[in-house]
Amino acid sequence: MAYIRRLLEDIANKTIETRPVLYVNGMRQCGKSTLVQNINTAKKLNYITFDNPAHLFFAKNDPSGFLKSLPQDMLNIIDEVQLVPELFRWIKISVDEKRLVKKNRTGNSVSQSLYVLTGSANILALPGLAEALVGRLSILTLYPFSASEIKESSFNFIEKLYREDLKPGKYQKANITDIILSATFPEIALDRKKDRYQWFNDYLTTLLQRDVRAFADIKNPEKIYQLIVSLSQRAGSLLNNANIMKETGLDAKTYEKYKALCNNTFLTFELPSWSKPNRLDKKFVKQKKLYFSDTSLLCHIMQRDIKEIYKNEKVTMGHLFENFMATEIIKAAKSNTSYSVSHFNPVQNQGREVDFVIENPDGKTIGVEIKLDGTVNQKDWANMITLQETTGNKFLKGIIIYTGTELMQLSRGIWAVPINYIWENNS
Repeated sequence: MAYIRRLLEDIANKTIETRPVLYVNGMRQCGKSTLVQNINTAKKLNYITFDNPAHLFFAKNDPSGFLKSLPQDMLNIIDEVQLVPELFRWIKISVDEKRLVKKNRTGNSVSQSLYVLTGSANILALPGLAEALVGRLSILTLYPFSASEIKESSFNFIEKLYREDLKPGKYQKANITDIILSATFPEIALDRKKDRYQWFNDYLTTLLQRDVRAFADIKNPEKIYQLIVSLSQRAGSLLNNANIMKETGLDAKTYEKYKALCNNTFLTFELPSWSKPNRLDKKFVKQKKLYFSDTSLLCHIMQRDIKEIYKNEKVTMGHLFENFMATEIIKAAKSNTSYSVSHFNPVQNQGREVDFVIENPDGKTIGVEIKLDGTVNQKDWANMITLQETTGNKFLKGIIIYTGTELMQLSRGIWAVPINYIWENNS
């Protein structure tokens, strides 16, 4: 199977030249192992996975001996490292010893990674583990294929939006359901003959029976599944925790614990509300919006066929389209750690929300509104004007991503952009 280049590849290659430890986390089966085994380095790679029971047993019972057994002249890749939390302390000791040796000989600290780690759990949520490697560790997050990756264009549309002016142009009409079904986990994206229903069933079973145990001993994983089903009906909505707890019967403590597990295994992610100082002195809702990291998996949890939804249920399809665009934005943003993503929802102007706000380190802002329609009208960019007025000279541009074919200017700094723009480089 041919290797498909990932958006995260460039920053991963740069990171191993400057940091002693790189940790690549993300959903199970999203391509982490393949990515790290294609790292561009002068060193030879030594790949070990803790899915192998022999490696797992050795590392758990003798973490110091395990590390000392690894070849010192190679870049050691350790897969599913969260399964052996005992190892992190010894990785710290190993890094510090080699830093000291390097500094004694050359006067400089280490300039290339000693270890590349991968895991299906958010290391920042594992008590004590991230702290063990403070100052030594860089963290990157990988998601399933983006549209540009599966189309093999290696195109980061957020970077292009910041780098270049938009220009009027024409695009081919996109097959929305086909691209959503393609931008998913590598195994099923590259093999359409696989039984997707069974694959997603197996995925959820592994997630609930194994991955969540990296965080806590969950005696009733079916309760987490009940929460997942409830959250699937709210993708793209403001989180009303009280309503979800009432629906699922979970108390506040258990609900927060289970919701955190969904986020920390990368099944879901939350976007905060934009709430920066603004010249109009507007206040903003505090609630986060929740999305699923893979829209095809979301449809499976809903027990729905996306093609049938597209044909018969425009409102539901609109929510799925927004979820898909949320994943595309987060994939592009995470491949360059400079960008932050939020949603815009002013209290004083209910109904004037903008789906996504992207900001670079200088605070330059791009608004993104999602519309499942082939045409746009003036009311579609009224919310964007509110964002434009609120952010003032920090506002770079606003785009309405829609299913039409014409890239066109709608107002000063506001454009209608066909969905194809996120994977096609027409410049």
